[in-house]
Parts: sequence; C-alpha cells; structure tokens
Amino acid sequence: MNTILDPRPQPVQPSAPVELVLFDLLTALLDSWTLWNTVAGSAERGRTWRMAYLKATYGCGSYRPYETLVEEAAIEVGLGPQAASSLEARWGELQPWPEAKAVLAQLQKRYKLGIVTNCSERLGRMAADLLGVPFDVIITSEQAGFYKPDPAPYRLALEVAGVAPANAVFVAGSAYDLFGTEKVGLPTIWHNRIGLTAPDGAPAPLITRPTLETLASDIASLAGAD
Repeated sequence: MNTILDPRPQPVQPSAPVELVLFDLLTALLDSWTLWNTVAGSAERGRTWRMAYLKATYGCGSYRPYETLVEEAAIEVGLGPQAASSLEARWGELQPWPEAKAVLAQLQKRYKLGIVTNCSERLGRMAADLLGVPFDVIITSEQAGFYKPDPAPYRLALEVAGVAPANAVFVAGSAYDLFGTEKVGLPTIWHNRIGLTAPDGAPAPLITRPTLETLASDIASLAGAD
C-alpha cells in the first residue's frame, strides 16, 4: 500500500520553558466575523468584503493605514465607503469568543501574554481592551510598519517581550499567519474557529483546534511541561 507523505516541513516545536503566548487578535481572540457580517448585511457579503481586505493586506508591502484598506475593500466589493465608516463606529461591539477571557486568565498565571494584530494602533488597542486582560506586549501592523504575515510584526513582539522564538507560542486565527511565523521560527497553534481551509502552501501548524478551551494543556504538553 502506498503511503502519501505530507510534503510540508514539520512544524517548529517550542522549547521548555515556554515563556510567552502571542495571539492574533481579531480572529483568534475576538469574533470579528460577526461584526463585519452585520455591517455588510449578510454573512456572504461580509466574507467577500473581509477576503478583499485580507488580500490587500497580504499584498501591500509596507504599512498603509488599516482604515484605508478596509474602505478600499468595501468599495471594491460594492458596499461603498459607508460600510467602513460603520465598522469603525461600531468597533466597540466586537465580542471575545465565549471562552477567551477565562483561557487568558488561566494562561496569565504561567506565561507572558501578547498580541500581534493586523490593525491600526488606535483600533488594535481598543479591541485588546475588550478582553479585560493586561497584555505584556501589543504589536500592531502600524507599529511594526508591515502587515502579517510579513515577519516584522512577530519579530517585534518577541523583541519587546525579550523572549526567543523557541520559547514562545503563537496562536493564529488565520492560516496565513503560518507563512510568517515559520520564517521567524515561532511555534504556532491554529485556532480555526469557523472551519477555514488553509491556503495552498501554508506550513503545517503544531495543532489545529476549533476552540481555545484546551489551549493551556496543549501548550504545556508541547514543551513537555507538567
């Protein structure tokens, strides 16, 4: 019987001790999908708008204002600039995933916590505040000068935290993060909440989970902790 081998390289494993857990913000910790869909008028239109925006961030190179990219994507898909204005006005309505706050509180007892997000400084910090947890480091694409999956935002977060990549874990909300974290040597877990398909060529994550509920035990087991 022929065995089909996964051609992707094996994921980078963390080294004990794990000192830092970094998160994508707008999909790994917060349910931004619901707000985008509500503003757009339907799930289909919301996802189309979101995909247009994501395509722009992945292709724009150095940082262009987040709000500008969101507006340009809204215009591109026929929603008009008012959709972007409405999204920004309702930004405070973003909701954490149901278990997110409890999981963060659990992790905070053992690790430094941080965020690496494709967002402006203002909106990124506003969104992070919705989680009610004092993060040790918050890096936005505006601060880093590039959007993920460029390596710069991940590297800046590690530098600010003073932690080596092998002693950290990144929790992605999108498989596109895997392209960037692999370049940095940053072990990555994928919180695939809505069942997305990884893009062609995406490196394999260490673990894929549909919720954050097992995150603490997953991280502890990866580094061989008790």
